[in-house]
Amino acid sequence: MNIVYYSLTGNIPRFLAKCGISGGSVTQTQPAAEPFILVTNTLGFGQVPPAVADYLAQNGDWLRGVAASGNRNFGGNFGAAGRQIAQDYDVPLLLTFELAGTDEDVRIFTEELRKLEESIY
Repeated sequence: MNIVYYSLTGNIPRFLAKCGISGGSVTQTQPAAEPFILVTNTLGFGQVPPAVADYLAQNGDWLRGVAASGNRNFGGNFGAAGRQIAQDYDVPLLLTFELAGTDEDVRIFTEELRKLEESIY
């Protein structure tokens, strides 16, 4: 499945690399023409990054799942962008992970991705 991401710090590309997955940045990716999974960070106190909101406004019909990174120091706002996107687009929240993720996060994400791909294809 196609993976698109948004990252300010590079943690998400590092996480995807640990998963053995490549993806394209929402700021450099062509409009969606097939289902995709979004992996994004959360800004400020739980906001969806504007670049992600813009990408989804044009391509949200193809969105099939979301994962979000964040920092647990933000308490209830940790990964809030993922929860918001999942709710707004009625897709599953596959994972919230801190920074570049742990080995367990990699395991969970790849398993959730596999399950989602099986249910779609």
